[in-house]
Amino acid sequence: MEKRKIEIMDTTLRDGEQTSGVSFSAAEKLTIAQLLLEELNIDRIEIASARVSEGEFQGVKGIMTWANEKEYSNRIEVLTFVDGGLSIDWMKKAGAKVQNLLTKGSLNHLTHQLKKTPEQHFTEIAQAIVLAQENNIETNVYLEDWSNGMRNSPEYVFQYLDFLTQQPIKRVLLPDTLGVLIPSETFDFISKIIARYPNTHFDFHAHNDYDLSIANVMEAVKAGIQGLHVTVNGMGERAGNAPLESTVAVINDFLPEIKISVKESSLYSVSKLVETFTGYRIPANKPIVGDNVFTQTAGIHADGDNKNNLYFNDLLPERFGRKRKYALGKTSGKANIEKNLQELGLKLNPEDLKLVTQRIIELGDKKETVTKEDLPYIISDVLDSQTYEERIVVESYVLVHAKGMRPSTTLCLKIDGEIIEENAQGDGQFDAFMNALSKIYKSKKMELPKLIDYAVRIPPGSSSDALCETIITWTNHGKEFKTRGLDSDQTVAAIIATQKMLNVATPQ
Repeated sequence: MEKRKIEIMDTTLRDGEQTSGVSFSAAEKLTIAQLLLEELNIDRIEIASARVSEGEFQGVKGIMTWANEKEYSNRIEVLTFVDGGLSIDWMKKAGAKVQNLLTKGSLNHLTHQLKKTPEQHFTEIAQAIVLAQENNIETNVYLEDWSNGMRNSPEYVFQYLDFLTQQPIKRVLLPDTLGVLIPSETFDFISKIIARYPNTHFDFHAHNDYDLSIANVMEAVKAGIQGLHVTVNGMGERAGNAPLESTVAVINDFLPEIKISVKESSLYSVSKLVETFTGYRIPANKPIVGDNVFTQTAGIHADGDNKNNLYFNDLLPERFGRKRKYALGKTSGKANIEKNLQELGLKLNPEDLKLVTQRIIELGDKKETVTKEDLPYIISDVLDSQTYEERIVVESYVLVHAKGMRPSTTLCLKIDGEIIEENAQGDGQFDAFMNALSKIYKSKKMELPKLIDYAVRIPPGSSSDALCETIITWTNHGKEFKTRGLDSDQTVAAIIATQKMLNVATPQ
C-alpha cells in the first residue's frame, strides 16, 4: 500500500515565539530556520508575523536572503492580515513569498471583533488574495477560531469554505485557536470538511490547553488532513502547540499508512538548541526530549531489561540520538547499578555490589539521584570503609559559620564507648572541627595524625548538589596514608574522611 504523504509545518519561530517571555534574535531565527529545513527536513516553516517590529522584519529578511540562495523560498511562510495591502508591502520588502492570511473562522469572532457581515469579510479577503497574486505571493488562509466555529456556527464555516475553495489559494489552515477540541470532534469536523471539499489541501493547527494536542493530531490524520502545524518542544501561547517531537514519533509508530519527511535522529539536538536560545526549560518528564523519558529508575525495570529487554518499547532512545539511562537512587536496586557499572567498564563481586547498593540507597534518602559518574567515588568510599573496625565514632556536631564571626564547632566524639564533648573555633568550619578534635585527643593523651594534604573532587559536569569526594592525606609516625569521605556537602565529606583516619590510625 502506498503511504499518504502529510506535510509538517513548523511554527516555532512565529506561534512558538508567542510563548510568554520568549523572543528570538534575528541570528537565532536564522539558525533555527536552517536547522528546521536542512537538519530536520521540515516541509514548511512559519517564521514571523508581518508588521510586528523592525527586528521581526530584519529576521525575515535575513532568512529569505539565505532561503533564496538555497531555493527554499516557497517553504517559508509569514502570518499576514486583511489590512488593505500593508502586509503584502511588508512581505515584498522582506523578500517573503508565501503568506498565511489570518481571517475569521467563527461567526462569533467575525461579529464581535470585526463587526462585519460574512459578505463584507469575504470581499476584503478576495481583494487580499488578488493583491498577493499580483505580487507573486502565494496564499494560504487561516480560519481563526475555526474549532468554535464548527461547534457554534457551522453554517458560517461552510458558507466561508464554499467561497474560499473557489479562490486562487494553496492551502486552508484549520486552527483549534483556543485548544478546545476533543479528539472525537476533531475527527468529526475534519471528516465532514474533507468529504465536502476533496480537492482542497487542509492543514490542522492544534493547541494543547487540555493536553489533547497529540490525540487531536492523530484524529486529524485519520480524518484525512494533509498538513499538520507543530512547534519544537510544544512552545506557543498559553499551554503551547502540538509538539513536533511527539507528533513525529506518534505518526511513525501508530499511523503506518502515513509518510512524513522529518528526520527523527535530529529532533533532540534541535530541541536542546531551542531550549538554549529561549531559556525555556524542557520539563524532565516531557516525552521524547525530556531528561527522564529514557531513564529507568526502578530496579525491577533494569532487571527486566537484562532479561530479554522486558521493559523496552518501540520508543527507543537511539531513534532520537539519545541513550537509555538507569537512575541510581533508593529505588534503583542492584540491576540499575550493574547497568551503570557496565557502561564504566567496572565489575564488582556480589558482596561488594551489595554494599555499594546499600550506600546508594542511603545517599538516595538524602539526594534524589546519584549519577553514573559518582559510582567510582562511592565504590572507593565503600571498599575503603571495610578495612577497619570503628572504635571511634563522630556521634554529632554543630558547625556555626556567621558573617563577621569566627567559625566554631561543637563536637561529640565516642571513643571505645565513652562520650566526650568539646568546642573550638577555627579559620573555617573544618578547621574548627579539627581544633575541637585536637582538644579531645589531648585530654585523652592520644596522638592525632597530622593533616598534610586536602583535595576535593566532584564528577565532571556536576551541579552544585553533586556528590563530593574529599581525599585527605595524613602522616602518623612518619607514615603517610589517605582517607576518603563522600557526601553532597564538602565539609561533611571531610568529617567522614577524618573519622576513617581516626580508626585507621588507632590500634585495633
